[in-house]
Amino acid sequence: MLKGKVAIVTGSTSGIGLGIAKALAAEGIGLVLNGFGEAKAIEQLCKEIGKAHSVKVTYGGADMMKPAEIAAMIDAATRDHGHLDIVVNNAGIQHVAPVHEFPVEKWDAVIAINLTAPFLITRAVLPQMLERNWGRIINIASTHGLVASPDKSAYVASKHGLVGFTKAVALETATTGVTCNAICPGWVLTPLVQKQIDALAEGENLSPEDAKMKLLAEKQPSLEFTTPEQLGALAVFLCSDAAVNIRGAELPVDGGWVAR
Repeated sequence: MLKGKVAIVTGSTSGIGLGIAKALAAEGIGLVLNGFGEAKAIEQLCKEIGKAHSVKVTYGGADMMKPAEIAAMIDAATRDHGHLDIVVNNAGIQHVAPVHEFPVEKWDAVIAINLTAPFLITRAVLPQMLERNWGRIINIASTHGLVASPDKSAYVASKHGLVGFTKAVALETATTGVTCNAICPGWVLTPLVQKQIDALAEGENLSPEDAKMKLLAEKQPSLEFTTPEQLGALAVFLCSDAAVNIRGAELPVDGGWVAR
């Protein structure tokens, strides 16, 4: 059913976004990748995914802090592929500091990338989805879109905002063939999280395995990381006919984090 559809996945040159992009490509979905990285490595990645799944894969290098670049990327992707059917708003950044010490420029950057960029992309792509009466908008929020942690005010605010935005779009499209939902991961073992593990191990003189367990034990009762592949499988399900009446959902994939 999904073969021939086209998806744009932001922040998809590594981590969660890449896992989701590969899962979509495996269903015959063409891709527009986006994210930072070395040009040759990204070109090779596009070729590898395209060849593995016989789909067209292109790259849009828009900076999610720059509205003009986002608009240009959507225009170029629509020209290159003919249409965009699936949007996965995944790109995100984090900064940790107490509110009274939080740099204003860091706040602005987190809100711009985590919340404003999904709004701009959705706003740009939604008209063509409505015209064809089919579309899937999947926002990668976080458990921090449902609960909070100290020293993460901008991230928590942006992800709560993204969950709220998801619900608003879902209501506006409720009688159409377009759905909008949010996936809320807990700890996912990505390169970014691995850096946190390494820093914890070094700072508290722990083995890498003990540092992992300490990180997980604080929040994630399963004591297991979610994988990008698992999130990719959920994204595929949300694109399927089976999920057509799932609208405005906030789906935690968090090993029990928000069940406490």
